[in-house]
Amino acid sequence: MYKIIEKIFTFLYPILRKIGFGSSFSSYLSLIINIALLCAIAYGIYILFRLILVTLMIVVAKKTKTKFDDLLVTNKTAKYIAHLIPLLFIYKSVPIILDRFEYWEGVFGKLVGIYIVMLVLWIIRTIFNALRDYLKLKPRYSDKPIDSFIQVIMIVLWMVGITVIISKLFDIDQKELLTILGAVSAVIILIFRDTILGFVSSVQVSINDMVRIGDWITMDKFGADGDVIEINLATVKVRNFDNTTTTIPTYSLSSDSFQNWRGMLNSDGRRIKRHILIKTSSIRFLEEDEVNELKKIQLISDYIDSRKLEIDTFNSSNKIDKSLAINGRNLTNLGLFRKYITQYLHHYPGLNKDMLMLCRQLQSTSHGVPLEVYAFSHDKRFENYEYIMSDIFDHIIASVKYFDLEIFEGINESVTNQK
Repeated sequence: MYKIIEKIFTFLYPILRKIGFGSSFSSYLSLIINIALLCAIAYGIYILFRLILVTLMIVVAKKTKTKFDDLLVTNKTAKYIAHLIPLLFIYKSVPIILDRFEYWEGVFGKLVGIYIVMLVLWIIRTIFNALRDYLKLKPRYSDKPIDSFIQVIMIVLWMVGITVIISKLFDIDQKELLTILGAVSAVIILIFRDTILGFVSSVQVSINDMVRIGDWITMDKFGADGDVIEINLATVKVRNFDNTTTTIPTYSLSSDSFQNWRGMLNSDGRRIKRHILIKTSSIRFLEEDEVNELKKIQLISDYIDSRKLEIDTFNSSNKIDKSLAINGRNLTNLGLFRKYITQYLHHYPGLNKDMLMLCRQLQSTSHGVPLEVYAFSHDKRFENYEYIMSDIFDHIIASVKYFDLEIFEGINESVTNQK
């Protein structure tokens, strides 16, 4: 076997001399054998420490109550540490193995050193990922933009790592390298513009508590209407209610307007604000017999008695001529209907009676008089909230005919008027 390897080297020797090999065959052959043995030993060390570290971490994770070590196992931290140990062994052995080959000692040493730096950064990254997942399990931190902070730390560490790699690769002093990087800082700022803006915005969002993970936000500019599922340096991910995902630049949260529904969800009620349109032509004064008929409606029976007494007292004391209904004060079908809706809201079980509750008349439009319900439901869950609102308006729409009022029906009304 040795004879075969020597013949191969005899054939390759002229080529090897041209690329820098200047020693005898036997020395290079022994060098390759030593490197092979070194790699074999390093691999054996890796297998051994991987078995020990991974097994030990799994055992510790099972016996402890904290979830952090379980997350270290999930992120394979022990596996990457096991990679680092044989690399350190190789790095220390290179000067001995390649003591007569200064050029290749430098090249091989630099490559191993660079790999060690990158592996250390990767190990730190797995630890931070485990820390991120651990903090997200805590209710206190589950809504905080932890991803943004970890990304900032990793960017700083990678910049330090790249500085070390470049200084090792080109034998440049790190202070000189930092001076050079300072000179090209404008270019760096241009390249990492979005990242820098995202970092500043993440800090503002966190300090001002503008958005948390799990918040329901609406941002029409980006078509976002749903729950925030992730906040990082570059983007904020929103899962819309149609199960699509919208990605918003993080810096837009501080530069553009958006709506956060957290205040509503944390309050005592969710607002109901909806109106119906009453045809203007159906609004009129009520006759005596009509008033007596409406007194059968229990919710407004007492109100009609007190209101009618007040009106009759006013008209008689001021000697109002009631031969015309327009004279003096009168009850209207819309006024009684508005009072009926108010009383109905106060008796409806699904509304919060401690919050604002009213039925109001809005500015008249070409489509009629808007009659708006303004109240707050106890239940803020979407499906229950919609049920409560629909139930209220089902009753209101069905009650309109008892007051001899009509609802504007949109297109059909317009077509009829045109004819």
